Amino acid sequence: MAGVRRAVNPRSSAHTRSSAHTSDRSDAANHASSEGRKNASSEGRSDGRIEERSHRGRKERGDARPDFRVDFLICGTQKGGTTALHSYLREHPAIGMAQPKEVHFFDRDDDFDTEGGLYRSYHAHFCPGPGQQRFGEATPIYMYWRSAPQRIHAYNPSMRLIVLLRNPIERAYAHWNMERSRRAEPLSFAAAIRCEPERCRLAHPYQHRVFSYLDRGFYLEQLRRIWRYFPREQTLILPSELLRQHPGSALEQVCAFLAIERPGVVARREVHSRPYEQALPPREREQLRQVYAEEIRSLERELGWDCRHWLED
Repeated sequence: MAGVRRAVNPRSSAHTRSSAHTSDRSDAANHASSEGRKNASSEGRSDGRIEERSHRGRKERGDARPDFRVDFLICGTQKGGTTALHSYLREHPAIGMAQPKEVHFFDRDDDFDTEGGLYRSYHAHFCPGPGQQRFGEATPIYMYWRSAPQRIHAYNPSMRLIVLLRNPIERAYAHWNMERSRRAEPLSFAAAIRCEPERCRLAHPYQHRVFSYLDRGFYLEQLRRIWRYFPREQTLILPSELLRQHPGSALEQVCAFLAIERPGVVARREVHSRPYEQALPPREREQLRQVYAEEIRSLERELGWDCRHWLED
């Protein structure tokens, strides 16, 4: 079991090289790009109608105002409730959200640049309206993508970052289930986690956008990478179950964090949920419990959370 833990640990040398330089020539071998760009988001784009509207919208919004800056990002975690949070925030009159939901700007290694022209292409995803005070987008791979925090800081050092953290055991299985439903994953869950280290090596020195089921669940390293560039007071970290079970409370915290008026009555909603072929098998659950036990205990100490239920059946 320890071998699985080491193979997918982001702290290993295979997972700590910087990816902020050079173009992503590993994309030819990396299902990351074929899924990450073809879907533009392995994290939760909706359907073709949304995509079509977003293309029309970009033509309409064209040149954003010169002083425009994005104020906040919902930057993680994938399958953690980012689509639900996006759906709530886009209804707030003081918030302008990007179209589409996931812009995938700061994780594009092959063509990322800090020149103003590229930022204008980023801003074209926004359409500032009357009364809107804060502008944001939700691309959950930003938290996971090693080069993203530095790029975000170079763009806006005052950026506020919102992170939803889900039980990594449940997150990994939901991630696999999503890829299965998209027909991007031919393997069973047991085979997929067994083959993950070798599959991820195909994307080296970058991360794998699709088959990183276990790797994405090591949250603490990802948070510490963000905190290297942003003070903790510019990050809001919430458990996914809070948004799911008590959305009003979660949104109050988000609105306070963004310094905007808090919402009125908020009803619970299911967004982007997918049916499962079957429940997570007990054998694989126990395997992942062993993989993540140390990580979860470390996260509890760092955040002051009680996550014991993450390790229970």
